[in-house]
Amino acid sequence: MTFSKRNLFFALLLSVFVSGCISYSFTGTSIPSDVNTISIPFFPDQSQSGLGDLSDRLNRALINRFVNQSRLSLANNQESSDAFVEGAIQRYVNRPFSVRGDEQANINEIQITVRATFQYQKDDEPLWNKSFSGTATYNTLENPVEGEIEAAETALQQIANNMFNDAVSNW
Repeated sequence: MTFSKRNLFFALLLSVFVSGCISYSFTGTSIPSDVNTISIPFFPDQSQSGLGDLSDRLNRALINRFVNQSRLSLANNQESSDAFVEGAIQRYVNRPFSVRGDEQANINEIQITVRATFQYQKDDEPLWNKSFSGTATYNTLENPVEGEIEAAETALQQIANNMFNDAVSNW
């Protein structure tokens, strides 16, 4: 290996090593200094999903993203918060995604749609008011009940992540 090829090799190796050490975090650095609390009430399940704890699961996912992964603390109610996110679970679809040779579904897809609003308490208008969707699949032949619950959890996590990312991208 010649001197220039060796230098190039080490430069590439160093750049890979350094890029692997870089991390990105939303741990509060981009949150306005006057925003310290957030209210996250339960989102009513208007989807008739049949899963009794869908609202609880979404609420836990949102609290995890907004409170546990930023410097915000959870307010007891909307009036005492600096910001709030609210909405409703509007749609829950459980449909065949993959069909076997005997025309029976072996993979189903869960799709959940949530309509949500994010707003600062001091503002008259929300920062955003829109729908968020999440999807996940599960094997209907293995453990269909647990599979559906896990797929719903994955879809709700996607929704919570997208809501959080949309909120912090505007900060």
